[in-house]
Amino acid sequence: MCGCRASVPSTKQYSVSQPPPASTKKGPTAAAGMPKGVPIAKQLASIKALRKGSDLEKAFATAALVYNSYADPESKLSKAETKSLLQSQFGHFIQGQENKPKYQEIISSLDEESENKINFEDFMIFLVSLTLMSDLLQEIKNVKTTK
Repeated sequence: MCGCRASVPSTKQYSVSQPPPASTKKGPTAAAGMPKGVPIAKQLASIKALRKGSDLEKAFATAALVYNSYADPESKLSKAETKSLLQSQFGHFIQGQENKPKYQEIISSLDEESENKINFEDFMIFLVSLTLMSDLLQEIKNVKTTK
C-alpha cells in the first residue's frame, strides 16, 4: 500500500435517486439491503447548509449519509460491511477492476480480520483510493465539457 492506513482507488458519483447497482457478491449489508429509514435524498434536502451547496459538497454529503445509514451506533462499520457497501453502492467504479493488483490488495485488506471495525475517515480513504484507480476515472477525465 502507500503507507496510508487504508488505500483504495475509485469513486463514482451516483444520482441520489438512482438505485444502487446489483452486487455480484452478497455480503451481510448487500444481502440485507439498504437500512430502512429516511431516503438519502430527503436527508440531503433537510440539511439547510447544502441547499446552496455545490455538487461536490452534495456528493460528499451523500457519501457520509450512506456510510451513516450502514454504521453501527458507534459510527463504525466492520470490514465485511465496508466491502459489501463499496461493492453495492460504488459498483460502477469497481466494475472491471477485479484483476488489477491494487484492487486486489485493497479488497484483501478488507477480507483480513473482517470483523474489525473502521471509522468514517478510513471508509473515505478506501472510497477515494478505489476511485483513483478506476477505469471510470479515466473515462470521466476524457469527457469534453461544453457550455
